[in-house]
Formats: sequence, C-alpha cells, structure tokens
Amino acid sequence: MKIGYARVSTQDQNLALQLRALESTGCERIYTDQGYSGSTTARPGLKQAMQALQCGDTFVVWRLDRLGRSLVSLVDMVSRLKEGGVEFVSLSEHIDTASSAGRLVFHMMAALAEFERSLISERTRAGMAAARYQGRHMGRPLALTEEQLKEARVELQREPIAEVAQRYGIHPRTLQRLAARTDALLAQKTHVESVADSIQKDTIATEKPPC
Repeated sequence: MKIGYARVSTQDQNLALQLRALESTGCERIYTDQGYSGSTTARPGLKQAMQALQCGDTFVVWRLDRLGRSLVSLVDMVSRLKEGGVEFVSLSEHIDTASSAGRLVFHMMAALAEFERSLISERTRAGMAAARYQGRHMGRPLALTEEQLKEARVELQREPIAEVAQRYGIHPRTLQRLAARTDALLAQKTHVESVADSIQKDTIATEKPPC
C-alpha cells in the first residue's frame, strides 16, 4: 500500500497541490498536517501516518521538506522506515529507495547527515572546552549563585527552610541538597586544613636545631 503525507506551515496555505500529486501516484491513504513547522516531529498527521505504515508499504511525500527540514532528522526517519520494511518516495526529488538510483541518493544523504553530526559534535566539544578554559559553568543552569547560596545558608540559621526556598524561587529539597553539599565540602576543607596544620606542627617540632 502507498501511504502519502502532506504538510503546510500555516493554516492559510493550501494542501491541494500536494494532495493531487500524491493521489496521482496511487496513494490509497493520505495524512496531512496544516499549520505545523517542518522543524518539529510532533505532528499528529505524521504520527498517524507512521502508525499506519506496515512492512511492504511505501511512504510518499511530495517534497523532502514536507517531511522535515533537518537532513539528520530526515535520514533518521527514512532509516527507521527501511528497518521496518517500508520504502520511501519523494516525488519532487525523484527519490525512491526501492530503486538502485534512489538507494544511492539516500546513501549520499546519509553520508552528508553523518558529516553534519560530526561538525555539530566538534563545535559542541570546542565550545565546552573554551567555556571551561574561561571558567564558565557547563550543564544545567545553577539553582543559586555562589553568593546567593552563602546568603541562604545564613538565613537558614534563623528562618524555616520553606520560607528561604520560596524567597529564592527554588524547591525546599533543592535548597536542602545544596546546603548539605556545601556543608560537606566545607567540612572536608576544614579536615584537610586541620591535617595539614597538624603535619606542619609535627614537622617543626621534630626539626633539629641548627649547628
């Protein structure tokens, strides 16, 4: 069975051109999305089409960008279809994964997508390395800055944790976890300093007087 998919980005655009093309190529069922961007995969019509496809079917679109705008996501989607025994056809680009020429084009697309992934990965690693070199925090945003945490720990000595947490706009458990982590680090630092001080005193005490 041939199953078609059509999409337009706004409600004002018309699906008629795509629908005629899909019908003329023999699509028995056509799913549509109107008012959805190609940059998102969370589209009800696309989801229904994917659920309807079975091994031996062919998934047809009028043009590649009707399915998605990212080369990486396009290749991933078509690869999943192939794994499920579903062929893919894009009418405007004359891509048909059931043919040798179509498979060649898809393999070229896959190679370009892998190259794009590598570039993104390299840029991400370079950006993280530069940020670490400059002393910037990486990962999720900090719940509290170092200065806010110092102030909050002082306030916790005289106010309930719920009130302090509400003032800083965080959950009480988050504040409790941050405070406990800070206390543990300070205790560790104090212990290390105490041990170092003890070693220094022992060293001074055992030193021989100069001749």
